[in-house]
Amino acid sequence: MSVAIIGGGPAGLMAAQRLAEAGHRVQLFEAQATMGRKFLVAGHGGFNLSNSEQLAGFANRYGAEQARFSVLLTHFSADDLRVWAADLGIDTFVGTSGRIFPLAAHKPADLLRAWLNRLRTLGVEIFTRHRWLGFAGSTGVRLRDESAGQEAGREFIIEPNATVLALGGASWAKTGSDGAWVPLLQDIGVATVPFAPGNCGAEVAWSTFFREKVGRAPLKNIALSVNGGLAVRGELMLTEYGVEGTPVYALTPALRAAPASAEPAILHLNLKPDLPLGALLQKLRQARAKASFADFLKKTLHLAAPVPTLLRELRPDCATLNAEELAELITALPILVSGLRPLDEAISTAGGISFAAVDEHLMLRQRPGTYVAGEMLDWEAPTGGYLLQGCFSTGAWVARAIAGGEQTAETTA
Repeated sequence: MSVAIIGGGPAGLMAAQRLAEAGHRVQLFEAQATMGRKFLVAGHGGFNLSNSEQLAGFANRYGAEQARFSVLLTHFSADDLRVWAADLGIDTFVGTSGRIFPLAAHKPADLLRAWLNRLRTLGVEIFTRHRWLGFAGSTGVRLRDESAGQEAGREFIIEPNATVLALGGASWAKTGSDGAWVPLLQDIGVATVPFAPGNCGAEVAWSTFFREKVGRAPLKNIALSVNGGLAVRGELMLTEYGVEGTPVYALTPALRAAPASAEPAILHLNLKPDLPLGALLQKLRQARAKASFADFLKKTLHLAAPVPTLLRELRPDCATLNAEELAELITALPILVSGLRPLDEAISTAGGISFAAVDEHLMLRQRPGTYVAGEMLDWEAPTGGYLLQGCFSTGAWVARAIAGGEQTAETTA
């Protein structure tokens, strides 16, 4: 059986490998000059492949789609991913945070190179600079050859028995993940959800003084919540435009939802999450003597720059507050969010093809024999390995469905 895979990111590559191993003829098409461009860019910030969290907690990271991902993760789990990587010669380890990384000797390009070599060994035909243009008839796939040479600009149609679409979401357009595929699917009646930024920074209207004095500065060991909701621990980065970092990324869905519920989006920052309130009050009730407000915070709570500047920015009278008022400020400092960073700056996106448009095998209801994997689907997850694992797992899942003959052009002909 022949299978066309459109998109050379993690989901598409995983589907290609699984299908080739099952003995199918696989053709892999990518519009960019190289495979896995977003995968390589993501690896620059720390090559976090997955997470060692147990299944129940892991699946919960996918929000409204946790039940669906519980099934997907059972089929291809983080443990399965580690075995797969080891088979490519890439050994992994679990970090203190629970995240799964390759050993330091292995760079993202090393894994991608080994992966592509494996695909070629399995007989996968790889075509770069080949852009998907949509469908033709009930089974045809339209493509354009954008490579240099005699074939440049040639448009052609292939007739695979099954097709896997793995074109990514709509962030980091320079890597090819631009969401330009949406109209092509809407044209055949596939329901889509508008894209929205996921795992992105939040904008705050800092004063000119604050931006110039602080610029970019980290706040370590903090807890962050939105409108009094569940707190997320980690490191917060103050930036010229607002705030970013793992806690902010994890709270992006709540920040997006706040305006829709007519509530302002307010981050509450706890600068001392490990210090019980009673102990905090005891420290704050100490006499300040002649120490400045900044020196007092540094001596009693080890809160050095830029914390005093941040407190004054958000509460100008903070130095005059009594112990109880200051304790409340330190444990729930309100930061009004004016918006999220642009879609193309986001690490990932929410939105895409509605799950109502696919069946349990991730096959398009409007087009039997065509499957969807990865970020094209409307799901999101926080950073920490959950995004990549979701792509790997959906790719493995559609390969399983096709290899099992769930619904292909061959079975419906």
